[in-house]
Amino acid sequence: MTSESASKIVITGANSSTGRAILRFGRVGVTSRTFVAAVRSDRAAEQIRLQVGSLNGVVRISYSDPSSLDGVFQGASEVIHVAGVLVERWDSTYEEANVASTRSVVEASKRNGIRKLILVSAIGADESSDNRYYRTKGQAEVLLRASGLSYTILRVPLLLGSGTAAAAALRRHLRGGRARLIDGGRNLQQPLYVNDLARAAMAATELSVARDATLELVGPCSLPEREVVERAARLLSRTIRINSIPKRLLSLFLTIRQRIAGEGFSLDALEVVTADTRLDPQSAAHQLGIELTGIDEMIKDSLH
Repeated sequence: MTSESASKIVITGANSSTGRAILRFGRVGVTSRTFVAAVRSDRAAEQIRLQVGSLNGVVRISYSDPSSLDGVFQGASEVIHVAGVLVERWDSTYEEANVASTRSVVEASKRNGIRKLILVSAIGADESSDNRYYRTKGQAEVLLRASGLSYTILRVPLLLGSGTAAAAALRRHLRGGRARLIDGGRNLQQPLYVNDLARAAMAATELSVARDATLELVGPCSLPEREVVERAARLLSRTIRINSIPKRLLSLFLTIRQRIAGEGFSLDALEVVTADTRLDPQSAAHQLGIELTGIDEMIKDSLH
């Protein structure tokens, strides 16, 4: 029996669209490995069982309980950490979801002799950023680089494909034939297919692949958000009208709402979703040995 055939891979945050895509890919593509989905609630575990099907294991964990992590990580060779949030809730802040969870996973990986840790981060991550989302993502990366563990960090942009938040938003835009986009959707997006991210994460579990590297993994083309919506409409043979939501007005509204509620879609999140992305798509894909899916195929999968 080879070491690969005996390996156990733990996916934390496995109920996310990325986690579910990795689990689906693992089921059909890498039958020689054991996959364990680590989630924080029984509801998340049930979602995985319904959407992904039978697995080797779905285990409930708490990032604040080291023993629960040790119970899952014991005997594992790799961990793929995809937990994190863009929109804060009362029970899940940027600091808790993006930094504290990573700290717990890093420490548990060290205690249990994990061979390699793969972290799914974000394009724009920077520990010195004024934007709290980018800053906490950058802080999580720093924790991993300083850990002494072998690692690969995958910085990713907007994700498209089945089960993603962007797919749900795209379907909403098309329902009434009229899409309301921030500043008319002129910001440049470079969406990545969630299944390509799954393939990348699995490739990175090999120790020699992108070892101790931080990669900016983006889709094959950069285009305005409005063009993504227009392409989707054409694929469905529909007519779409795009209206503009002024970013300045939305920023003012969010400033007031944040002072009252302190959670939900924020100015930090607004900056992230309207940021322009135009990066070389081939460098990271080449290092990971994957081929990138075209934008129209991503959109088709998102519309199912």
